[in-house]
Amino acid sequence: MSKRETYTVRVAGLTRHFPLFEVAPGVKIAIFNMLGDTYVVKAAAAALAEQLKDVKAGVLVTAEAKGIPLIYEMSALMGLPYIVLRKTYKSYMGDAISAETVSITTGKPQKLYLDEKDIALINSHPVILVDDVVSTGSTLEGMEKVITAAGGKVAKVAAVFTEGDADWSHVVALGNLPVFTN
Repeated sequence: MSKRETYTVRVAGLTRHFPLFEVAPGVKIAIFNMLGDTYVVKAAAAALAEQLKDVKAGVLVTAEAKGIPLIYEMSALMGLPYIVLRKTYKSYMGDAISAETVSITTGKPQKLYLDEKDIALINSHPVILVDDVVSTGSTLEGMEKVITAAGGKVAKVAAVFTEGDADWSHVVALGNLPVFTN
């Protein structure tokens, strides 16, 4: 087995080496997967919570799954409840609200579902959207559609990283990951 090429970053005071994966012909991205990396989760959550401390919001929202440990830690630090938009519908979710999105890492359409029980936490409340990486903006767009349909308003968007050279100035982020092309 050959050694995979990596991209080295510093995030919230920690150094990590992200593996590079081809997501389209001639296009590679550095994969940030914080699942299982407690130190990165805690440090990134603390740094983002500090940057968001003056944002008026009633709830934090993320999409399943890599943002879950981050939003949990941010919730504890910020004293705000959190909601996870699920990627599969479960019957106990009742009259869920959904929106379609296409993630760069999955490359195919998927839906985000807001559980019926969580609609009241969003309705008429400002929301902070939280993600691990904002790459194309598609997941954010899907999350925003769900929030709007539930009667909420996005107060701010936060992510550990943005990716590529799009204008991500509206996103509170700890860093930017390049997109590598041949």
